Amino acid sequence: MNEFMEIMKNRRSIRKFEDKEVEDEKLKQILEAVQWSQSWANTQCWEVVVIRDQDVKDQLQETMVKGNPATNAIVQAPILLALCAKLQSSGYYKEQVTTKFGDWFMFDMGLATQNICLTAHSLGLGSVVVGLFDHDKAKQVLQVPEGYELVTIIPLGYPAKTPKTPERRSIEDFTHYERF
Repeated sequence: MNEFMEIMKNRRSIRKFEDKEVEDEKLKQILEAVQWSQSWANTQCWEVVVIRDQDVKDQLQETMVKGNPATNAIVQAPILLALCAKLQSSGYYKEQVTTKFGDWFMFDMGLATQNICLTAHSLGLGSVVVGLFDHDKAKQVLQVPEGYELVTIIPLGYPAKTPKTPERRSIEDFTHYERF
């Protein structure tokens, strides 16, 4: 099995982090992974807010929905990456939406998020994709401007605990040929 498949198979959602800073060079490599993410017609609709300040982390923790298992990770991780998307860019041509699903930003942000998580894992770092929070309040904390949407927050750092591998559906369970 190739190294890339091993990275995909071994990446886990990390919610507990060591008290150890992430090196600037590793952060740069992760941001480079965003830079090279695929996007609709190369619109590159992403913006990334890098958060190291504990006060900002504390404010973001207050936006977490009760019961979110990543609530502590928001303040414990040495870095948070807040991924924001420019609206009415991805999935648009000449300022007109072109897809059945409207604005395509969530798809592009998913690609960028996957690149972040896989790159982080390849560098010995852990991450978790956080989406269960009050997006509007978190946007205010981060001063996200009009015309952009905060999509996800990704805590990033050295794993203190790695969960076991979850069960996966078999290929036969989800694969169809020629027709559904």
